[in-house]
Amino acid sequence: MRVIGLDPGLRRTGWGVIESEGTRLRHVANGVVTSDGGLDLARRLVQLDEGLLEVLLAYRPDEAAVEASLVNKNAGSTLKLGVARGVVLLTPAKHGLPVAEYLPMIVKKAVVGTGHASKEQVQTMVGHLLPGCAIANPDAADALAVAICHSHHAATGRRWSAGGKEPLPAAQGDRR
Repeated sequence: MRVIGLDPGLRRTGWGVIESEGTRLRHVANGVVTSDGGLDLARRLVQLDEGLLEVLLAYRPDEAAVEASLVNKNAGSTLKLGVARGVVLLTPAKHGLPVAEYLPMIVKKAVVGTGHASKEQVQTMVGHLLPGCAIANPDAADALAVAICHSHHAATGRRWSAGGKEPLPAAQGDRR
């Protein structure tokens, strides 16, 4: 399964694409879609939509996962982030991808093992889970973490849906 993780932001929306097969993860690509702060809000949202569409067409993910946003102290910032999130949720959905959302605490727990991990800890663990991955920046690292989180949750969901009939993947080095 190919997953795109998205970390929404009006200035910078991080994205990361991974492939997962059982418990194996492989980095495909990562980066950031940016918008021009000198433009009006509507044009910036168009830039996000067009940039995300380019990424979707280039890497053809099967599913998308988006980090949910928590309320900030600054109402204006929260509103701008909310409209950017709308674009980030809409763009993959309108192109037929299932879109899941995960709270930051769930993403951190899935990647680091604790929901209160620092950004540095998340970035370090993403590097360990995706060896050889050159992470573009912290926004892309967060997006890769969202993709990893979704990969783990989706695999569990498929096993549950199969009524436990789908075997657990063998661990690397397991010679069953």
